Amino acid sequence: MTLIGAGAAPDEDIAAARAHAPRVVAADGGAGRALAAGLMPEAVFGDFDSLDTATRRALPEDRLHHVPEQETTDFDKALRHTLAPLVLGVGFLGARLDHLLAAQTVLARRADRRCLLIGGADLVFLCPPELSLDLDAGCRVSLYPLAEVRGRSEGLFWPIDGLTFAPGGVIGTSNRVTEGPVRLSMAAPAMLVILPREALGAAVTSLAAPGPAWPAP
Repeated sequence: MTLIGAGAAPDEDIAAARAHAPRVVAADGGAGRALAAGLMPEAVFGDFDSLDTATRRALPEDRLHHVPEQETTDFDKALRHTLAPLVLGVGFLGARLDHLLAAQTVLARRADRRCLLIGGADLVFLCPPELSLDLDAGCRVSLYPLAEVRGRSEGLFWPIDGLTFAPGGVIGTSNRVTEGPVRLSMAAPAMLVILPREALGAAVTSLAAPGPAWPAP
């Protein structure tokens, strides 16, 4: 499933996501971006504070799912109210740093929902308990912890075995592949994996494959 947010979502990002996940859902104002791309979302979730009148009128009423609470973001609202083996999100890694950081928090909070966010140069997703990635030698693989977490790796230039990662301590940015496949395992749902945009196909294949999953919160 492709989930479109209200941030920067160029046509090429939407097309890249829909090549793997053709069904479209929108988070609040992302509905306008979907319509502008010629797409009618199957559902729209949010508090609708960024859904303009013209866009709302263009949407069938039965596709609008109002979630009025203000404690979570529209991304969170949409992600937790949809069921899909894998969600590809566009429009969540835009220019605003606060929005970008909030999106990463949602990835950790909804660790049971596999979700990959597509940006202009990068992809980011929460590492599942076990992950195997078929990446080319030299490909950048960055690991960024959202909380204290330990893990194991194969195929990385700098192995992570025996390290304790934490936001204010050890981080794993700018690692690279020595030989594939890269295998990662994590002890907790707290590690972001950041890959170059060119790795989208490999990332989708890996995340869509059956395997261990984090429990629902």
